[in-house]
Amino acid sequence: MKKWTKRILGITAATAVAFGVLALSCKVNKGSANVAFAQESRSASEAAVKIPADALAVTQALQTTFRSISSEVLPAVVEVDVTTTQTVQTYNPFEYFFNFGNGDSGSGTREYESQGLGSGFIVRKTGKTVYVLTNEHVAGDAKKITIRLNDEREFEGKLVGKDERMDIALVSFQCDDPSTITVATLGDSDLVQQGDICLAMGSPLGYFASVTQGIVSATGRSGAQIGSISDFIQTDADINQGNSGGPLINIYGEVIGINSWIASQSGGSQGLGFSIPINNIKTAIDQFISDGKITYGWLGASLADITTEFKKELGVEDTAGSFISQVFIGSPAMKGGLQAGDYVIALNGKAVKDTAQLVRDVGNLRAGQTATFTVRRAGQKVDITVKIDSRDEEVSADNSKLWPGFTVSPLTDSLRNRLSVEKGVDGVVITSVQEKSPAAALRLQSGDVITAVNGTKVTSVQEFYAALDTQKNSQIYFDVYSDGHTVSTARYRLPN
Repeated sequence: MKKWTKRILGITAATAVAFGVLALSCKVNKGSANVAFAQESRSASEAAVKIPADALAVTQALQTTFRSISSEVLPAVVEVDVTTTQTVQTYNPFEYFFNFGNGDSGSGTREYESQGLGSGFIVRKTGKTVYVLTNEHVAGDAKKITIRLNDEREFEGKLVGKDERMDIALVSFQCDDPSTITVATLGDSDLVQQGDICLAMGSPLGYFASVTQGIVSATGRSGAQIGSISDFIQTDADINQGNSGGPLINIYGEVIGINSWIASQSGGSQGLGFSIPINNIKTAIDQFISDGKITYGWLGASLADITTEFKKELGVEDTAGSFISQVFIGSPAMKGGLQAGDYVIALNGKAVKDTAQLVRDVGNLRAGQTATFTVRRAGQKVDITVKIDSRDEEVSADNSKLWPGFTVSPLTDSLRNRLSVEKGVDGVVITSVQEKSPAAALRLQSGDVITAVNGTKVTSVQEFYAALDTQKNSQIYFDVYSDGHTVSTARYRLPN
């Protein structure tokens, strides 16, 4: 079996990791490329083949298009040179020997500087201040930033803001003559389709102001494998280490994405490059400039994609959307009336394709904004109005507020056999319990079968969530079957 690796094209070239696809960053150490020589070619005036005039005219027109795009856009593309400080553990055996008996192990830490580079593009200029968009993994931890323009002028850069969840950063520099600065035109990435021609620009492997061409291989690729909340445009335009932060351009010379990572077996481009859609980033630019950070909207619900079998149990088969498995007590979701078991099919009238899209769309909502969630609940379509709050990482990580604190699964024949559940016992199976949650306080465990909620028998997932109605019940208890016994839990009182 081939060993797959995936790396985030980063500040130093990392060793390929086997047995897994590893994200590949686009930053690189300077001078790290190997060199190979090509065979001598014919002179420019010497035709190798005879080409029909009409076919040649089409090819020349395409070439003229690429030349025009390159000449107009490259002045807005920059190289981002960075210096970072890293701390490493050290051990000196001589120091240990001479300090023997003094309690000194001879170990310590040492800081050293690392040089790297990535790419970026100019997105705005205000007076003498110029703003460059790049990746967080390029400039987010930089001690020193140098911006190198297409005309080879260099400026000292300053980090304005960064966001790890989206992997983007904004850098600024001062220019006494802003009339000499070219600002990139941002396109509409929602219009991008599979098969569209595109160009990738940047400094791959340190080769300044390079252009590669390809097509859009796919859209809507998940970033879950690299820990990103964004979706991605996939392209076969060559993207290598050093390309991170550079733009992906359409045939109109507009930026449609920011090149971020590649999937590769070798560490080099294999036609699997990924770019963050520019529409995901536009509002972030304003937030970086005004606040220095991105403030995400918070709904207070745990969202998940569910299996086809689960959808059938819930009564939403063949329906795209996102499942609310749990809600935070006191959150905007619970205050607005959203409940665990709701299946969200639209947000403010826009259809929900999957959980990743809904997470991004909720994150783009501003604190204090009112949003309408259309859900499927117990077979009915319901509109729920929620006032969004700002995301607080400490609050959103507090499992003690996560209701009910567990997820369930249908009691299938295979689960019934595995858990030795007697015939005639019906319900839903607890598949996971969050630590410190209400479920943990009630001593519920994975593998328990819930047969009733507040005395109401449940035989399916849909019945379970219908009974788990926090709008009707201020306190809830469960009948639980385990190891041949059925017991009732204590009552959990929900805060008003």
